[in-house]
Amino acid sequence: MRYSEVYRQSAGVFAAACAVVGAAALVSTQVRVENRFVVLLAGWAPVWIVVALVGAAVAAVAGRWTAQAACLVVCALGAWLLAPLYITGPTDESADGPTLRVMQANVRIGQADPAALTATVRDNGVDVLTVQEVTDEAIDGLREAGLDDLLPHSFAVPLGPGGLGAAIYSRHPLSGTRVLDGYLSANLAADVDVGLAEPVALLAVHPAPAYLFPAPMWAGELRGIATEMSALADRDNVVVAGDFNASWTQRQYRDLLTDGYEDAADQVGAGLVRTMPAHRWYPAVTGIDRVVTKGSAVTSLLRITLAGSDHHGVIAEVRLART
Repeated sequence: MRYSEVYRQSAGVFAAACAVVGAAALVSTQVRVENRFVVLLAGWAPVWIVVALVGAAVAAVAGRWTAQAACLVVCALGAWLLAPLYITGPTDESADGPTLRVMQANVRIGQADPAALTATVRDNGVDVLTVQEVTDEAIDGLREAGLDDLLPHSFAVPLGPGGLGAAIYSRHPLSGTRVLDGYLSANLAADVDVGLAEPVALLAVHPAPAYLFPAPMWAGELRGIATEMSALADRDNVVVAGDFNASWTQRQYRDLLTDGYEDAADQVGAGLVRTMPAHRWYPAVTGIDRVVTKGSAVTSLLRITLAGSDHHGVIAEVRLART
């Protein structure tokens, strides 16, 4: 068999495999199957769509038109799935009040540089900071770096050295602080008094990751977060920020976006906003650090570097409603 024919056959097999994996990834984004493989496949769906595009190019060079067509169909369906994230949504006209700058940061079991994080808060005029994987040492480091001077109101639950803790820091007074029941890591709630008739309801969330724990546990904790969000459905100015350990391409995450809740990236047309991993030689792949709002409008969303962490952070500017 001539080399050219071997190449054409190999290219056809490669492209067909790309199309099959890409198609499987697209299917995984639409189902609620609580299986680790399916969950992770959905989380990495954008990567497999790009792989299908590579397969289409390889098939085109080799003249394998059927395989190329299959890859292009996967790419077209993937573009249809992701396109809404890149289109700015309609602005909530009831959000005519003050703005609140909310920053989300996973500090990688307290390893993020506290001075750099504090400088980011200062330089960006952050009003509220939600933090995951805090430790006692991380809280001490942030205090020494001057974070308490910038955001003097806080609710911190470190839970020892294992990175299961969380914290909320705020420029405005906090009330009604509590730890949500039924989670591996600390998930927190608080009301933020910004001077409106009703305080801003804030949830700082961190469900267990499906890549380390059983997928049913991950899905169950996401359902718990959904219950907490539903309990606030009669309020405006609700902000849910955190490391969701879930991306927009996973159906279980999109199930949270009901009762008026909207993803920040979707509101401003920011796209996927990949935040993890942030410590590898390759770019971040999946966007699990997210901000969700209800009864308010996100007007900008910025991805930021967190020195020493395996996550990027995000800062959302939220225009509140005058309630």
